[in-house]
Amino acid sequence: MSSTPPVRRRRLGLPRRVFSQVLLMQLAIAAGVAVLATGLFLAPLGDQLDDQAMRRALAIAQTTAQQPQVADDLRTTRPAADGPVQTEAERIRRATKAEYVVVLDRQGVRWSHTDPRRIGEVVSTDPGQALAGQEIMEIDNGTLGRSARGKVPLRDADGEIVGAVSVGIAYDSVRARLVHAIPGLFAYAGGALAVGALAAWLISRRVQRQTRDLAFSDIAGLLAEREAMLHGIREGVVALDRGGRVRLLNDEAQRLLDIGGEAVGHSPEGALGTGRTADVLAGRVTGTDLLTVRGQRVLVANRMPTGDGGAVVTLRDRTELEQLGRELDSTRGLIDALRAQDHEHANRMHTLLGLLELEMYDDAVEFVGEVVGDHRVTAEQITERIQDPLLAALLVGKATVAAERGVALVVSDRTRLPDRLVDPRGLVTIVGNLVDNALDAVAGTPHARVEVELRAQGRAATLRVRDTGPGVPVDHRELVFREGWSTKEPPAHRQRGIGLPLVRRLAERQGGSATVDAAHGGGAAFVVVLPEALTEPDLEPALSAPALPGSAPGPAAAPDPAAASENAAEKESR
Repeated sequence: MSSTPPVRRRRLGLPRRVFSQVLLMQLAIAAGVAVLATGLFLAPLGDQLDDQAMRRALAIAQTTAQQPQVADDLRTTRPAADGPVQTEAERIRRATKAEYVVVLDRQGVRWSHTDPRRIGEVVSTDPGQALAGQEIMEIDNGTLGRSARGKVPLRDADGEIVGAVSVGIAYDSVRARLVHAIPGLFAYAGGALAVGALAAWLISRRVQRQTRDLAFSDIAGLLAEREAMLHGIREGVVALDRGGRVRLLNDEAQRLLDIGGEAVGHSPEGALGTGRTADVLAGRVTGTDLLTVRGQRVLVANRMPTGDGGAVVTLRDRTELEQLGRELDSTRGLIDALRAQDHEHANRMHTLLGLLELEMYDDAVEFVGEVVGDHRVTAEQITERIQDPLLAALLVGKATVAAERGVALVVSDRTRLPDRLVDPRGLVTIVGNLVDNALDAVAGTPHARVEVELRAQGRAATLRVRDTGPGVPVDHRELVFREGWSTKEPPAHRQRGIGLPLVRRLAERQGGSATVDAAHGGGAAFVVVLPEALTEPDLEPALSAPALPGSAPGPAAAPDPAAASENAAEKESR
């Protein structure tokens, strides 16, 4: 048994395409406006034509009543079909093309009428108001049908009311005028509708190009997906309009840049202040994977122009990666120090073994005393002048690494730093960066030397790191503090150009400064001034300098090597 498949009826509705929907809606609006305008015009037109007809009837009645002969004939003659009143009234009716001109006396008896047989009869409508001296305009039904009427009193030469004059204009003639005006109105309405349809088509074509012929539901879906994507991804997104003003910030961008939604509508400088981050957002710094520092965050930015003249900037947080990189550098530094110590220790053991085999026991004892004494003297000199344990441990380790690289790292005799630092880890980062840069600058040069000087005065601390390297050219002395700028090849695990900007930012955060100049005798001299680096002298804790065992010098003897490695700074080239 076969059965025919059910016929699927397509539901009628609006088309899906934006072009078609906008065109239909605009055509409907244009048609509605045309019909409404026509209706609003026709509605008062009938009333205007009625008013014109009534006023015309009243004017004819007034003209008839002003004829003195009519009032005299009304007094001296009898109502008759061939009487003078009927003759005059018919003459006026034919001249004015009125429907009727009726003259009546005070008893309401007709003296004139278009139908002579009705002369002498009482009128069908009440003439009381006209006989009382009032002028009347109205639309009414009489013996001649619906008409526009005008009634006025008829007065003699003495002004006494002797009767009334009633003039009517057929209402059908008024309606005919109204109907006659409608085609012209429809012609104007049709023309307006055609112009509106053309404008609607042009607008719809423009909308079609701008929306790429998507349906409204598709556009709404795209917007919903866009909002979910922007606020759900773990990258910051900043959109700027063609005027360079911020028009969109997702949640991650607000977090990374430490700004709120009130930044929308402002320029990058107005929202962030002047600096490299604002320059990157504004497009004044070009390139890919641009590094910038915002607060304590290291950000990687990429800027992509949009077709409307604006741009979209994506931001990635590399703070943790940079911290891991610094920890890796610190760990490598510790390994280098241990390797240097191991190498040096093996050489000394071989020397000691040789002395013992040669039975030079006194020389062996003297040699061991000198080795132990040198390490003890170095550690004791540093901890005596620098009482902060983190900073002292860092410099002891750097001294060992410097010795292995053939560089003399010395702490100036003028160095004096008590153990009352406000931010010891921040100062460790600053010193570590500057010392590493100096070691890189002097590596491979004859008589390589790096000098560190730390002096305290009240609550202020001044750091100077001098080296005997090639120095920093005058035109590069500000560039070295710019994020992402470096003359060295970046390592595999991260990019360069972060260390010195962090030094300056840490200094400025405490109201200080970081500058570079030429050192006396050649090389570079970095100077960091920290006005609020120390607590008040009366709050100085009673903590003596740690004594580092002579058998374990360097970073291995640091009170907190993990903290020192966490804050060790990235090497910065010049």
